[in-house]
Amino acid sequence: MAPPQVSPEVFLQMGREILAQQAFSVLLGTELNALSPGKVELQLVLKDEHKQQHGFAHGGIVSYLADNALTYAGGTAMQVPVVTSEFKINYVRPAVGDKLIVRAQAEHVGKAQSVARCQVFAVSGGVEKLCALGQGTIVKLGESPAS
Repeated sequence: MAPPQVSPEVFLQMGREILAQQAFSVLLGTELNALSPGKVELQLVLKDEHKQQHGFAHGGIVSYLADNALTYAGGTAMQVPVVTSEFKINYVRPAVGDKLIVRAQAEHVGKAQSVARCQVFAVSGGVEKLCALGQGTIVKLGESPAS
């Protein structure tokens, strides 16, 4: 049986409620800008606390955003509770700017797992520059990809 359909506004609000339950996301100040089944956009306004000694966003912050976005994309495409099974990230340039934006999309969706990809952008003066690419496997909570 298919899950009930909800309006885009209700879907986004449900996603924001999930983000609000993630203490680490709240601590960092992550915001959910857009959400639809299989697609997401998260942003984080950069603070000094998010930066490493050279003045750009710490790789852990960039990696966290990629992981969370991949999970949102895969989970909303599958429409079941999920966790990240694995993910890979490629840092392509230092994340220098006022904020980070990550956009993710589910590329393959199955019953027990999905594979998603994302792009992380550093934004400075309204200009987005790609700083990282990620890909991950998202699995139905309580199952392994081999299930």
